[in-house]
Parts: sequence; C-alpha cells; structure tokens
Amino acid sequence: MKVAAIQMVSSTSLASNLERAAALLAEAAAWGAELVVLPEYFCLLGQRDTDKLQIQEAFGSGPIQYFLAGSARQLGLWIVGGTLPLTVGDGSRVRNSSLVFDPTGACVARYDKIHLFRFDNGQERFDESRVLEPGTEPVLFELTARDGQRWRIGMSVCYDLRFPELYRGYAAQGADLLLVPSAFTHTTGQAHWELLLRTRAVENLAYVLAPAQGGRHENGRRTWGHSQLVDPWGVVLAEHAEGEAVVRGTLDAARLAVCRAQLPALQHRVL
Repeated sequence: MKVAAIQMVSSTSLASNLERAAALLAEAAAWGAELVVLPEYFCLLGQRDTDKLQIQEAFGSGPIQYFLAGSARQLGLWIVGGTLPLTVGDGSRVRNSSLVFDPTGACVARYDKIHLFRFDNGQERFDESRVLEPGTEPVLFELTARDGQRWRIGMSVCYDLRFPELYRGYAAQGADLLLVPSAFTHTTGQAHWELLLRTRAVENLAYVLAPAQGGRHENGRRTWGHSQLVDPWGVVLAEHAEGEAVVRGTLDAARLAVCRAQLPALQHRVL
C-alpha cells in the first residue's frame, strides 16, 4: 500500500494552511497514495497557545472537518487529519484530536492526544496543558487496501512517542502501522526524533509513519521536520528534512511478515 506523510510549515492563517494542505494532499493522491497523514497542528500554529481556542470545532462539524471529509471524498483517499482542536466542556480548553476519514468522506476514528508536552530548558518553554485537555483512550482503526490487504493502524501524536507502553499496547492488538503526526521542536527533534521513531518500529516490529512540521514558522517557532517512514526492521525508507514535502513510501505486508517470523519478539513477551 502506498502511503504519504505530509510535511508542512504551518502559519497563523487557517485559510492559508488549508490551501497548502489541499495542494499537498492532491500531490500525494496523484502519486497513487491510499493513506495520507497530515502533521500535528496542520491547520494552525498561532502566535499564542490560546489561538487554538479561536478555531476550535465541535466534533462532527466545522470548516476544518468539512475540509478533511471533502478532500478524502474528492481524492479517494484515507486521510488522517494530523490534529485539530475539538471542543470539550466550556471551550476554555480543547482536545488535540486526530481524525481519520475514509474515501467516502466518513469520519471513522478519533484519537485525542493523551500525553501533553511540557519542556523548559531556560530558553524555550512549552506547556500544552494550559490550553489542552488530555485524551484517555488509545485508538486503533483498520483499512483494507486496494489490493485487499488489511492493515491495523495505531494512532498517536507527537509527545506520545516518548511513552512506549502506548505502542506496545497497539502491538499486542496486532497493529501493523503506527502513526505519529508531530510538531517536534527543533531542539528535541534534533536530539531524539529519529532515535524514538526507529525504536518504536523495531520494538513493535511495525511500520511507523511520522509526518511533521518542519521549518521556521511565522510565529518564530522552529520545528524539526524530518518526516519519515520507517520499516519494521528500523530502516528509514523515506525522509525529508525541512520545508513542505510529500514523503512517499510503500508498506509491504510480506516484508512485515518476514521480520516478525525471523525475530518473533512479540511472541516472547513476558511482562
């Protein structure tokens, strides 16, 4: 199955970001991708954390969700909408949610980011809990590719990558592919991004598809980029360092089966 990770350098303009996402999705579809994943915060990287609150949507309606559903239907794609802010409670905080749309435009899965990023090295400070409410539930979905192959897919977002128990739970449920739409900072990405992606692939004998924000943003923030597709043996099959890109690759069910047969580590789990 052909898959694509969309790398963006999202701005403070929702309309501009949707326009760029549309062009990149169309490029992926023209190449023949069946599953395309957008990065975290694809729709907005605002001047302030609270800017997310201004574009929040109720689950099931709103311009961002209509855009994702319409794009999936028009292009005949499975689209994972990176993340967008969905309303909870009184709207003073939101969920950072990743939505899956099938080729008919139906939303078939929702994952709310569980682990909220906090980082302070004295120069850069981030605390997502100021405006985000954490999710609580891991989410798997299944799709059948055009060749009839069925894929089980585990969902996650960015900072979740540092919590291996989430992915081991997916592996225990038979996940073949792990998704990690992200907006890693340049500092933490340079230190840990590839290391963590390849580790999650190797320890779970699964493909990992990780679209990212990558570059210098209008708000001054710099993200790491390096969107990747990693195979179950930890081999980086495709990558793009900085700037907009469609990172393309192919999932091979036979390759997955060989890796798991040669090294049946998932069958040897004790704890």
